[in-house]
Amino acid sequence: MKPARAIPVLMYHHVSPAPGLVTVSPGCFRAQMEYLARDGWHAIGCDDLAGFLDGAPLPAKSFLITFDDGYLDNYVHAYPVLREFGLRATIFGVTGWIGEGPARAAAGDAAALPECPDHRGCKAAIGRGEADAVMLRWSEAERMRRDGCCEFHSHTHSHRRWDREIADAGERRRLLAGDLAQSRGTLSARLGVDSRHLCWPQGYYDDAYLDIARAAGFTHCYTTEKRVNRSGADPLRIGRLVAKEAPPEWIARRLRWFSSPLVGGLYARLRGN
Repeated sequence: MKPARAIPVLMYHHVSPAPGLVTVSPGCFRAQMEYLARDGWHAIGCDDLAGFLDGAPLPAKSFLITFDDGYLDNYVHAYPVLREFGLRATIFGVTGWIGEGPARAAAGDAAALPECPDHRGCKAAIGRGEADAVMLRWSEAERMRRDGCCEFHSHTHSHRRWDREIADAGERRRLLAGDLAQSRGTLSARLGVDSRHLCWPQGYYDDAYLDIARAAGFTHCYTTEKRVNRSGADPLRIGRLVAKEAPPEWIARRLRWFSSPLVGGLYARLRGN
């Protein structure tokens, strides 16, 4: 087995027929996943990545697929594609936005599909207190987990940017600590997940945030920064690559670059974040 030298991490938000910000269409997502599966890429889980950073070997062409926030379209349009090609992904869910109720239809089911608005529409619905219309339900998360297609970790409980809302540093730290504890506790209660993995809302963090995350039980934090995730890299600053509405060769090229510590490091320095 040829060993991996670094593990690239893809970052998605929406897979939806409604075009807009941070969105990949279902057809494009399917083409990307089909290409990667047929090209021999292995989709791993967060604990696999954690082991690799600690020195455990993984095969070459290992990579991690992540989704931020936990939108309904991840279930309706992305999950059936992952299942079709035997891939798995991580959903960093905002636990306070995940709803109750029966699982809705996903693509391929013999039922009408729910509407999946664009990113602005989703934000507007959440702002109106109508998150259930655009976000996952726990029943849908359970279905994806049972099929082995998705695992779930924390994107906080509220997705709030405390640094923008609270001027007092001590109060900000207290509120963030409570938010992270509530998110981790909710994942444990609803899915039986003892999550050690945290993705920061909008990619914001600082040293104080990292200390609070560690105290809350998170050992691995995911950023929006382009970084090479090689063995021995800082587990509190895991880098990710933005996935776009682009041909599958575009995605595969970036995975190859960030599978190489040299090439990925040069690209990150030249192109920044």
